[in-house]
Amino acid sequence: MLTALTPDSIRPPFAAYAHGTWVPPGAVWVFTSGQLGITPDDVVPEHAEEQAALCFTSIDAILAEAGFTRADTVRINAYVTDRAHMAGYMTARDAWLAGLDRLPGSTLVIVSGFTRPEFKVEVEVIAARPGPADFEVDGKRAQP
Repeated sequence: MLTALTPDSIRPPFAAYAHGTWVPPGAVWVFTSGQLGITPDDVVPEHAEEQAALCFTSIDAILAEAGFTRADTVRINAYVTDRAHMAGYMTARDAWLAGLDRLPGSTLVIVSGFTRPEFKVEVEVIAARPGPADFEVDGKRAQP
């Protein structure tokens, strides 16, 4: 079982996240690449919130392919290109986290840009759950 770490001896988190997550020995892991706010047919919405929502939709698909869910998320790393995009990102993140019993750790960084100027948000996650586990990807069995 994953456990949120938010000690009473330090300032509470600023938003919907935990200061850390304890992962038990023997857990299995999924690390996503950074996901950009782009649809499968190459449409990039103008607004950061819509881009962030697409990032999280892609992350859901990646996690599902490994048999994971967003509830298995240990950490979110997010990048926005301007402080003005923080609110839109946080709205999408909070919607993605809504209803979870345990919040993951989270970092949000303002960066100078991405590979294309229309991108405003990039999100990656690390997920874990107690193992052992195995699953199939494209008909091939994968094991820890």
